[in-house]
Formats: sequence, C-alpha cells, structure tokens
Amino acid sequence: MSELYSRRGMLELTAAGSAVGLAGCLGGGGDTVRISGGVGPLPMVEVWADLYEQQTDVQFDISGGGTGVGVSDLFNNQVDIAMMGRDPRTEEVDDDLVAVPMLIDTVVGTVNENNPVIDEIQSEGLSREQLEAIFSREITNWGSPELFDADVDEEIVVYGRSDASAAYEQWGDFLGGEDDAYTESELEGLSDGNHDGDQPVAQALGQNENAISMNNINYVYSLESGELEGDIRPIPLDSDGEGLSEDEDFYETRDEFLAAVERGEYPAPPAREMWLASNGPFEDEAREFVDWVLSDGQEYVSDNGYVPLEEDRLAEAQNGLDDGAHS
Repeated sequence: MSELYSRRGMLELTAAGSAVGLAGCLGGGGDTVRISGGVGPLPMVEVWADLYEQQTDVQFDISGGGTGVGVSDLFNNQVDIAMMGRDPRTEEVDDDLVAVPMLIDTVVGTVNENNPVIDEIQSEGLSREQLEAIFSREITNWGSPELFDADVDEEIVVYGRSDASAAYEQWGDFLGGEDDAYTESELEGLSDGNHDGDQPVAQALGQNENAISMNNINYVYSLESGELEGDIRPIPLDSDGEGLSEDEDFYETRDEFLAAVERGEYPAPPAREMWLASNGPFEDEAREFVDWVLSDGQEYVSDNGYVPLEEDRLAEAQNGLDDGAHS
C-alpha cells in the first residue's frame, strides 16, 4: 500500500503533512458527479456524497457493479469517478487512468453462525493454508482432521462472487500466498455457487449452515452497533498455524477488528487500500469532491466501518490529486 497511480509515476512527499483542508472551494455549478464501481467502498462513498451535498449544490449519481464495471464506465465516459477495490493495473494507467487512495477496507472469511464447527472456528481460527485448501476443494468436509478434532460429517459448501469483484480478487491473492494467487475466474470455477455482490453472498451464507465465503466487514458487523448481530460470522485468522493466540483474537466487535487492521495485525491482502479514479486528471466538481474526501471527509471513515488513511498517505494522495489536475 505505498504507490500512487498516474502516468506521471511516483510522487514525492512534499511535507510531513496532515490532511489538507477544503481548499476553500466548496460548491460548483450545481452539476451532477457520476460515480460507479466497487461494492466495498460504496457505502462510504454514499455517506460522503450525502454530507457533501448538504454543503454544496453538487448532486451525485452513484451505483455499484464492481471495480471492473466502474473502470469500464470511466473509460466509456459514462461516469466521472470510478470506485476501485484494488490497485490500478499497468494497462489502465497507460490508458491515462489517474487514481488516488481514499481509505482501507477489509475482507474476511465468513461462515454461518450455526456452522457445525463454529465453536472450533471461533476459538482456534483457520490458517491461510487451511482456507486455501477449503476454497480450492482439497478439504471438502467440516469434519476433516486437517481442520479440527471434531466428530462432524458435513460437506463444505463454498460460495463465490459472480460480479467484477475486487474483493474477490484480493481474496484470491491472499489465498494463494505470495507467489501463487488465484484468479477470480479460478475461484468461481471451484465454488458451489456464485453471487452478484456482498449482500447476496451474505444472504446465501445465512441460509446454509455448511457454507463458507468472504465478505467486506460492513456486511458482517452491524453498522449501527458494531456488534455481530446477523447470521454470519467472521473467521478468525490463525497467522502461524499454531492456533489462535490472544493477540490474534480481535473479532468480537467491528471497532476491535478495525483497530487491529490499523495496527497492521491483520494482513494485506485481505486488507486493502481502496481508490477513486478518473479518466485523465480529476476536474471540476469531481476534483473538489475528491479533495474534500482526502481532507474533511476522513473524519467519518472509522464510524462507517473502514480504516482512514494515515496522514503521510493522505499527503501523498493529495499531491497525486494536485499533480494530475488541470491548473
């Protein structure tokens, strides 16, 4: 999580800086800013847009569809901003995509609250290697001795994503380790059923006690209370394969989990920077909105289930926005 993306390349940090202000320029000409893309950042971008509309005469037209949809819409001039849940690709940058990070989101493995080995999952966790074996279908039963010492005979049902999901792509990167990531297509082919978006995945998990999948954390914890109130549960990650240590047990509430992500105690991936992108430099109302997101807008991030960018990263992002913008 250390690069900025534009054809101008890596930018130097000009100061130790904190988040910049509103640049003294709220309010455009009453135009509509069109945004589409990643489902992961969508709830936060909608919150930002609502707040920004209250301060300006700018309106927003926002839709999801996945990172791939957002980038396609951007290059087809159907939107002004694409939401991205993954780093921009080289070919996208070569085609003049300019992107700046906006926040950190996190994907977790998820199971039904009545999973046949839920007690073992919550007390011992699963390692990356065990999760890979489940999602690649090497382990197909919750009673497998390669998981837990449990007297269970229940087939594992794996659910995936059918949309252009950067979260699913990041999950594939995580499952494969450093050298052998799974593509979204490979994971789709290995699953028992694929669903279009986080909410349908969560609903499918809630209806099948033997199912496993992955979700952005805002579909796992209650946004209002930050508690585990629904019918799916996060899978604690056993980082060393030796069982869940006290330092790895931070899944009880959203705030506890987000604090662990901020401390770097949960790996990236599945934790990931999320981006706002433009076809060429950000301009006009779109640029002013992104400028606000990178300054005043950051104060709302934690309360809405995400991790804000650190101050030096915000300064880099602001420099990237200034570098890519028309004067």
